[in-house]
Amino acid sequence: MDQVLGPGPAPTELDTDELDLDTGVLPLRGSSAAASSRHRGASVVVVARGRALAWRIGTPVVVLASGALFAVSAEHSEGTDLRGGRYGDLASVVREEREETEELTWQVAQLDAEVEQLSAELGGRDVNRYQEEIEVLEDRAGMVPKTGPAVQVTLTDATAEEAAAAKALADTDPDDDLEYDPNLYVVHQQDIQAVVNAMWRAGATAVTLQGQRLISTTGIKCDGTSVSLHGVPYSPPYVIVGIGDQGELLSSIEGDRYLDIYREDAADPTGGVGWDVQVLAEATAPAYDGLLDLRYAAPLEEPGRQQG
Repeated sequence: MDQVLGPGPAPTELDTDELDLDTGVLPLRGSSAAASSRHRGASVVVVARGRALAWRIGTPVVVLASGALFAVSAEHSEGTDLRGGRYGDLASVVREEREETEELTWQVAQLDAEVEQLSAELGGRDVNRYQEEIEVLEDRAGMVPKTGPAVQVTLTDATAEEAAAAKALADTDPDDDLEYDPNLYVVHQQDIQAVVNAMWRAGATAVTLQGQRLISTTGIKCDGTSVSLHGVPYSPPYVIVGIGDQGELLSSIEGDRYLDIYREDAADPTGGVGWDVQVLAEATAPAYDGLLDLRYAAPLEEPGRQQG
């Protein structure tokens, strides 16, 4: 059976104006003096007290954590900029890198001078023999400049007008006997390599391309309409100079079968690639100043064969 509650006094609302801010306690209100006396001393704890306590505890914790982070950063930086190497503009980066390069170059020069001085101070037959061997190897490796009689070969692309005229002639040929091939009007990597190889076969003591010394590890690569040498692109005309016996150089170049085909294309009266050979009384090939990374192939060991 449900219990029915009779009418009674309406529940009272909490008046926050009477809240004790120090204790966070609000006294209960009664409907009569008797109720007030019965509940004297009773209290209600308000949520505001919990929030105030959280702020009092959280603020010191955050401050301590921030201080710890600053202390760790100061210890690791040791008074320097933690963002070292970052600059506000590109000019600053270039200036800094150039200064560092100059400093390192100066250090290398100082070390080279020190090595030469120490080597000169060393005496003995063995030391002199090793130094002579080093000089011979440096010469063979292209590390020293070479001067002497030479032969110069210049290769050039056909002009834009010559290529356009050849294409127009092929397009208007009524018998379709003419065919336009754009590859016949530009200098290719293999054309340059053929000239260089012919000079090496003739015993050239030094070979240059666009004034750059060529060595055994030099790679000539085609890069679009230009040729890349030591990572630097060059455009035609391509000038190849070989230092050595001029008669041997000319004979090797003129007897190369691949170059025979190139010379035929160059002699085409309708226009084509350029070919020019000159004999120089004297030319100088600079020393190679690039990086050396010599790698050679080694034969594989036969299966089951052991070295003694």
